[in-house]
This record gives sequence, C-alpha cells and structure tokens, in this order.
Amino acid sequence: MATRANGSPTPPEKAAALDLTKLGPAHFGRRFAALLIDWALCLVISSFYADPRVVAWPAVVVLILFNAVLIGPFGQTPGMALARIRCVSARDGGAIGVLMGLLRGLLLALIIPAVIMGDDRRGLHDRAAGSIVVGLPPRGR
Repeated sequence: MATRANGSPTPPEKAAALDLTKLGPAHFGRRFAALLIDWALCLVISSFYADPRVVAWPAVVVLILFNAVLIGPFGQTPGMALARIRCVSARDGGAIGVLMGLLRGLLLALIIPAVIMGDDRRGLHDRAAGSIVVGLPPRGR
C-alpha cells in the first residue's frame, strides 16, 4: 500500500489515481455517460435563474464552471464520480488546476475539440489542458 509523506497509508483509490501506468484511458461510453449526467445537473442548476428551453447559454456556463471548480482541483465532476472516471494530469497523475480546468471546460463547450480524439482517447481539450481521463477500478479492489 502506498504511503503519504507523513507515513500514513494513502487510500487505495487515491494511490491508484496517481499511478497512470496501472490505469488506462477511460472508454468513450463512460465518458459520455458522465457528460450526460453532468449536463442534466447543469440544466437543473441553471434552471434556477434562467429557463434552459428559452436561454441555452447558462447551462453551458455552469458546465464550464464545473470543469474549472471541480475537475481542476479535485479531478471529478459528479457524473465522473458515478461513471468511475477521473481527469488527471497526463504528466504526473495529479490535479490539473483551476486554470487548466477552465481551459478544458471552454474547449469542451465548443464540442468539436472533444470529439477529435487520438489513439490514447485524449480529445483536443484534454491535450490542451495537459490532462487525461482515466478509468478507475471497481469499488472494493
């Protein structure tokens, strides 16, 4: 089991998230499911101050903020947590930070950068932010 700098054990999920050699890129189905869950949540949140059927941009702004505030420091949105995927730095497996999360969210909102993927399943929005979305092992392992 991995340990922290102070000698205490690191939870298994945190230790696995840092070791990119053991985690592969998340499959498209999991990523799409996470995006659908997050989009539904963004529609609900934005409906408190605008009708999404009339004004569409508030839900997009909420999605961009989700990326900056949740993925940047924590690596997951609620949809990603349910789909068991995490967005981490492709370089070191750590958090990508708020600014890179914001960049990733802005490019995701444009849609096209997200659908142009390479063999490593990283879209242009992930490449620009220096991130990779990895699948987490099932709970209990």
